[in-house]
Parts: sequence; C-alpha cells; structure tokens
Amino acid sequence: MLVLVDGYNVTMRDPALADRSKQAQREALTQRLRAIAGRIAPKGRVVVVFDARESLGASAESHGAVRVVYAADADTEIVRRAASATGQVAVYTADLRLRARLSQDVGRHVEYRDVSALFVGTRIGAGKGPGQSAGRSGARPPHAGEVGLPPGAKDITAELEELWLDDEKG
Repeated sequence: MLVLVDGYNVTMRDPALADRSKQAQREALTQRLRAIAGRIAPKGRVVVVFDARESLGASAESHGAVRVVYAADADTEIVRRAASATGQVAVYTADLRLRARLSQDVGRHVEYRDVSALFVGTRIGAGKGPGQSAGRSGARPPHAGEVGLPPGAKDITAELEELWLDDEKG
C-alpha cells in the first residue's frame, strides 16, 4: 500500500503545529509519521509531500520508513504518484479540491483518511464505528455519542438553559 500525506494540509489543521514555522511543521510531521509508519502503512510506503516554495533545492529525502518529497505543487505531485502507483493508495488530506482531482484523474479507487489521525494525542486505529475498520478507512476521532458527555456537561447545560429562559422572560 502507498500512503500519501498532503503535508501542509495536515500540519495547518493540527492545533499543535499550525502556529509553528513551516520548517518546524515539516520536522514534527515527519517525526510523527516515522513513529506510526508501520501502523498506517503495514508493509507499505509512506510519502509526505510538501509544497517546495520554501524548500527550494531539496527535492526528496528519506527519514526511515518515510519519504519526504518537495514539489512545486504538492497536489499535482500527489495526483501523479497516486495515478502511477500499483496496488492500494490511501491519502491523508482534508483538501476537497485535491480529492476531486484524485477522483477525476486517477483511474481507480483512492482511500481517503482523516487527517486528525496524524495529530498529537490521537490514537491511530481508535474510535471505530459500526461496520468500520481502522485498516480499511483509517482512524477517525470518536463520535460524541461514543464517548459520552464530558464531566460537568449537565451542570453547564442546566446553567445555559436557565440563562436563556431568563432572557426570554425579560
């Protein structure tokens, strides 16, 4: 299986990375991917693609099981790699335009995975819902109905109801 990661699309959605420099984002994501490569791509390859506008001169580098690629346009490179791959392809991206391009330009099914599965503190493969396997569709955060209410939620709800009802009376 080939796993493609839309580098900055992932890092800019990660609350722990979004405010960091581009270099810090790249380094943190690459480190995370190295730590989980065996889980997200068993017996496969992980390729993270970054736009190269800020990394001119470096086209690709390997970090253990993770290949880091710098391209003039990350989306175009991801589409190209997905189209030329043999076997299964999974893509971590929340970019709907990239997903549309992949659907249109790649002559086979591409599996899309939830980018939040790559955030710090997210367990890969956790939160499977009915009929969903982590290996097939990637990890997803648990649905609120699966984890219940946080502590104190009922107290907060009662307080808000009281405030709203007071506003309606006044």
